[in-house]
Amino acid sequence: MTTLPDHSPFSSPFTGQGPSVGVVLSHGFTGSPQGLRGWAESLAAAGFAVRMPLLPGHGTTWQELGRTRWQQWHEALEAAYLELEAGCDHVFTAGLSMGGALALRVAATRPVAGTILVNPGLVIDDPRAPLAGVLKFVLKSTPAIANDILKPGMDEGAYPRTPVAAAHELHKMFKDTLKLLPQITAPVRVFRSTVDHVVSDSSIVALRRGLTHAPLQLSKLENSYHVATMDNDAEEIFRGSADFINAVLAGSAVPGPERPASAALKGNDDD
Repeated sequence: MTTLPDHSPFSSPFTGQGPSVGVVLSHGFTGSPQGLRGWAESLAAAGFAVRMPLLPGHGTTWQELGRTRWQQWHEALEAAYLELEAGCDHVFTAGLSMGGALALRVAATRPVAGTILVNPGLVIDDPRAPLAGVLKFVLKSTPAIANDILKPGMDEGAYPRTPVAAAHELHKMFKDTLKLLPQITAPVRVFRSTVDHVVSDSSIVALRRGLTHAPLQLSKLENSYHVATMDNDAEEIFRGSADFINAVLAGSAVPGPERPASAALKGNDDD
């Protein structure tokens, strides 16, 4: 019997002590909450209220994704943020890949306490990206970008095809998000895989350039590919996320250098 991927959203109440803290998580392009479920569960276990919506067009068919607009993805994550904001003293945004761009969008327009990113996407290096608006009329889909995971046997529950129309929406959303980065003032924590077959370092360069008013901390993941939240360094991400949140709440803005469990780093940043 084949087990179907769990595309259902994730929601947890606040269970910790002291000021109530919420975290809103976003999965990536063509993916589903399944890719972030372990991350969401770890944050809930740490006492934080968590919301992880299923973005419009996801969790059904790639054809439906091709009929959605990027504004719908943003609106879904913003609605989850506003739900947490209504009942929490502090709210953080977080995301994987495209979800990272969405988390940054909310951070640029709402009073978030901080943002946590895993292999965030902000640039599409494919030279066909600017032409996707025309290509979508003659090419409906391209091969999947799913399951870039080093750890064997893992499945993020992504689509088997990538709709070109949705890739066009993604390109437009990335361009619009880059313009918003200077508006972010809350600290940003990034976990970046040294090997990523989906998002290139161009996105990290763009993030560094755009975050002119927010402190940025970047840690390398030496033993994971793109979907690092399901890979060998997942526990480092989970632990580091909780540490970052607690450090921000304690007033230290960005915690001190961390070293991945898989390999020692010469410094905390990849500059």
